[in-house]
Amino acid sequence: MNNFSVKYSILFSLFFFQNCIPYLYHVSTEQAKIILNRKEIPQVVESEKVESLTKSKLKLIQTVREFAVKEIHLNPKGGFEYFTNLDREEVGWNVSASYPLKFESYTWWFPFAGTVPYKGYFDLAKAKDEEKNLIEKGFDTRVRITAAYSTLGWFSDPVLSPQLRMTEDELVSLVIHEMSHATVYFPGDSNFNESYASFVEEEGTELFYRAHKSDKAEEVLQKRKKAKLQSDIIISKVKETAFKLKAMYEREDLADTEKLEQKKRIIEEYRTEILANADKFSNFNPEKFKKTPLNNENFIGILRYHSGSKLFQNKFKEVGRDFKKFHEEMEKLKPLSVEERAEMLKE
Repeated sequence: MNNFSVKYSILFSLFFFQNCIPYLYHVSTEQAKIILNRKEIPQVVESEKVESLTKSKLKLIQTVREFAVKEIHLNPKGGFEYFTNLDREEVGWNVSASYPLKFESYTWWFPFAGTVPYKGYFDLAKAKDEEKNLIEKGFDTRVRITAAYSTLGWFSDPVLSPQLRMTEDELVSLVIHEMSHATVYFPGDSNFNESYASFVEEEGTELFYRAHKSDKAEEVLQKRKKAKLQSDIIISKVKETAFKLKAMYEREDLADTEKLEQKKRIIEEYRTEILANADKFSNFNPEKFKKTPLNNENFIGILRYHSGSKLFQNKFKEVGRDFKKFHEEMEKLKPLSVEERAEMLKE
């Protein structure tokens, strides 16, 4: 699509959304700014005005993108060819919600993406207003910083300035994760989409560092191995707690008031277990965790990115750890319903 076509499409979208849906007007306006203000990464790297650390990270992203396309077989339309400098400290904020006595996400529907369990904003105040409305309706809520997002190949998503505050290996993972969404994506199935992208991210990042052998690469691999062991402890506790909550919510012999009491108890038991293992976690702040409000959305949100590990691992081994064949096998699941794929994610 040429520059005129991009501008025409964006202007049309702005006119349509402005007159129909205020939220989509907000999102499309900010997305238009991001697209229209982007610059090709080689152009940014060659500029004398850009600091050396920024240049170094942008060069790394170029290397990762090339590797992701050639070796991990990710869609080249997945972006990271451009750079956009934002006028804010964060990329954006996601609002998510779930039912208080049901282990189920509240969802929204959007064109192309389908049904999704979160709503993204480029303005924190707007995100907080959305959360306030959901709380007033009785939902469990959570607002979290958005590190990145994918337009699923509709635009070549640029690197955004807040992302350059990440460590190098976090950037490698980010590029692989977001390009995965442009490779395999099932509208309306966020649990599968995010878990699939997380699996490709983990395997792809390890492959990248093993292919770029150096003392630094080995150090990164060891650091990530340690972090995964710590993460596995938390995810295991999250899954255990989620099972308890779900089973309790489904009991017909309990009144809602009793369910709310049991919910509080189960969640506090989880908090106590995590605090008991605090010495096993790096960069963990026990005092902050003690004060952090926890609800259904904390558990559902984590599981959204960490389900189906056995499914993905088994299929990856079955195809000889060949990413191209692995993506093709995932695409074969497209005719299935969300519910059928959800069954496959169960462990």
